[in-house]
Amino acid sequence: MRCLVLAALLVAALFCSPLCAQPRHIAVLKKFPIGGSAPSGAQLKAPADLSSRIAQWRTVEMPFRRQGLTRREIKMVGKLVEAAREVESIYWRQSDPYALTLQAQLKGSHAARDQQILRYIFINGGHYDLLDGNRSFIGDEQAPAGRNFYPADSTREKIEDFVAAHPDLRPELYSRHTLVRGLGSELTGLPYRSAFRSQLMEAAKKLREAAGLSDDAAFATFLRARADALLNDDYSKSDLLWVDLKSPKVDVIFAPYLTYLDQLLGVKASFGAAILIRNQEESRKLEAFRQYVPEIQQALPLAEQDKPSKVGQWSDMEVVDSPYRTGDFLHGYQAVAASLPPLSTRPGASSTKYGTKKIFFKNFLDARVNQVILPLVHKMMDPSQAGLVSASGYFTFVTLHEISHDLGPSFARVDGKPVSIGESLGPICAAVEEAKADVTGMYAMRWLIEHDVLPKEREQEFYASYVAGMLRSSRFGTVEAHGRAQLMEFNYLLEKGAILPHAGTLSRGTARVVFALDFSKFPELIESLDRELLEIEVTGDRTRAEQWFARYGELPPSFQSSLESTKDIPVDIFPRFSWDVPVR
Repeated sequence: MRCLVLAALLVAALFCSPLCAQPRHIAVLKKFPIGGSAPSGAQLKAPADLSSRIAQWRTVEMPFRRQGLTRREIKMVGKLVEAAREVESIYWRQSDPYALTLQAQLKGSHAARDQQILRYIFINGGHYDLLDGNRSFIGDEQAPAGRNFYPADSTREKIEDFVAAHPDLRPELYSRHTLVRGLGSELTGLPYRSAFRSQLMEAAKKLREAAGLSDDAAFATFLRARADALLNDDYSKSDLLWVDLKSPKVDVIFAPYLTYLDQLLGVKASFGAAILIRNQEESRKLEAFRQYVPEIQQALPLAEQDKPSKVGQWSDMEVVDSPYRTGDFLHGYQAVAASLPPLSTRPGASSTKYGTKKIFFKNFLDARVNQVILPLVHKMMDPSQAGLVSASGYFTFVTLHEISHDLGPSFARVDGKPVSIGESLGPICAAVEEAKADVTGMYAMRWLIEHDVLPKEREQEFYASYVAGMLRSSRFGTVEAHGRAQLMEFNYLLEKGAILPHAGTLSRGTARVVFALDFSKFPELIESLDRELLEIEVTGDRTRAEQWFARYGELPPSFQSSLESTKDIPVDIFPRFSWDVPVR
């Protein structure tokens, strides 16, 4: 009864405004209340280099291609777009409600500076600059570690101390699908289904309408189950239905899955959506990898009891174009692949019926390689090796990375009990898991070569393409999980001599410092690093993880020097779709 009363009070207090009440940590709201005078770019202290910051995200057209779709399927995609727009509205309320208010105030302005501010807010999904350590680009404050998932003055220690004193409240406070709210000295979990009720009801309605247009009975059943899940916060049934879909022509990611936004406890899931149009030919090419997953699992450098069998576990692999994304799939770092649902968050999820689906966003991956990776390696890698990097080699790395999210332990062993890896490691879990998938993927690559699945003559191409991905991701710095992971990997291989800095030749278009690879050292070092990361996950040792990433977490001077010559190369792409993405 206590929790119900608190939750009711919180809903009334926090969500009475049509644009959602704002978190207390942003005092500037008092200057510009909703309905007040709209601020200008000058008033908001926009940085002088705002145009350059925007240019770091190269706009790439991601059109909706109708070829091969029936009229009903095209209409169904339109309904999925309408549903995904509701996810966008929820994401802003999780990420940065103040920026939501700013959007409403500035969108009517025709001033060029205001339009630039709006653009950069939209790219980042808030007014915190991902490429500047998550500091506000219109102020001086740092993004709250817990964003809007927790009370403004929350710290990990405060929440852990409260849970220690109230252990019965742990499930609701650590739930992936609650906002933590406080009244006085009390904390309670406000379910997403209550906090975002109006948006979720509309999204559920649109999903059901899309289901009515689907000629794929299994996909329609999934859409209806996912609509139910939005309104009860239980995604397990619809997750199973989604993973069990067999080669759907049209598919959709639609859930609060990713926890990267929560850097306080690392457990709160943010909403994201992506519409998927399957590339049947490219998807079939990946089928060969699946049969070797159980053997790779057993070959990992980890104790036998910590390698649950993967025999019989189904993981569909979809190569898709994604003509529309919202929420956590749209803002900031542009994912080119995903492995969902995230098994590491669920103890005991190693059941054969609880596999994952591997999604490869071909239109995004092609854009990343052509716009960022290939231009980057021709400046930052030794000219004699830069030509080894290829789109195919990079795609193979990405494929093995996603497969490897399923490999290794299913849970951490803490005091002899199974605990989710996410909960045991806390906020650093995201970086650990991304690094584990990278390194285990390269370990798997070597295994596949040794077993004549991949050609030996392409081994250097795969390693070079892997390092090319590091050069790209490391430019994001350490506030983004993929960037933090790959910077650690780069520094480890640099320290051990597998990556070697050399003087470049500016007159020939290379960086001041370029990097060469000693391929002979890679197999042993990959195995050593993989063992470290797998043991961190299975022990759930947060301190060990934090110390490891602190040791290898700084941008080396040679890398910093090299980056100075790459300012004309974008850090990432940003999509422009056939449909708009309204913020409301």
